[in-house]
Amino acid sequence: MNAVSPRQLVLALDHATSFAREDFLTGPSNAAALSLVERWPDWPNPIVALVGPEGSGKSHLAAIWAETTGARVLSAKLLADSDLPAALSTGALVLEDLGFAGLDERALFHLLNLAREQGAYMLITTRSPLSSFPVAIRDLASRLRAVPTVTLPAPDDALLRALIVKLGADRQLTLDDTLARFLINRIERSFAGARAAVARLDEEGMRQHRPVTRALAAEVFREP
Repeated sequence: MNAVSPRQLVLALDHATSFAREDFLTGPSNAAALSLVERWPDWPNPIVALVGPEGSGKSHLAAIWAETTGARVLSAKLLADSDLPAALSTGALVLEDLGFAGLDERALFHLLNLAREQGAYMLITTRSPLSSFPVAIRDLASRLRAVPTVTLPAPDDALLRALIVKLGADRQLTLDDTLARFLINRIERSFAGARAAVARLDEEGMRQHRPVTRALAAEVFREP
């Protein structure tokens, strides 16, 4: 039987993302959102929202807040079929990835009213501003417009470079700042884009039995 090296076994491992506070990389683009999470319960309103594109760090921040508050986490996709009083039973709730497509307006309206009646805290994550949801229930539209919002824009270069180096370390790869600078000019400028790029380099390095270097990155991410 052919021996399999430990490095080859990495292909079968799941590189899970850590949502611990110490693993959250900070920069100017997410400073306001992190400040909001960390200054709880000193919030402008018991219900607040984090708005940003996929991979901008919303879920990580929500996980940090949930760990601090004991909040339950409810996917917005399951809102219509959920026991809403139970969801609010700890006095804090993360409503994750709220979007207008497929939204049960009555269930959301009921949840917001119930949270207000019980004095519960809610952190909503969404990719679009709540005020932009074309809901038919007028009182719901009013409630959504009143929710204070912090926006997470695309990460700046310094944050992206730090993320790439960290993602490499998570995979036992040494990615220096020069390689990180090379990558950020050739990938989607988002956390999701950085994760995909590092994963692609790792897999290609293992496939070719080569170290992950700038030379390999230049081959993988050739400019058209």
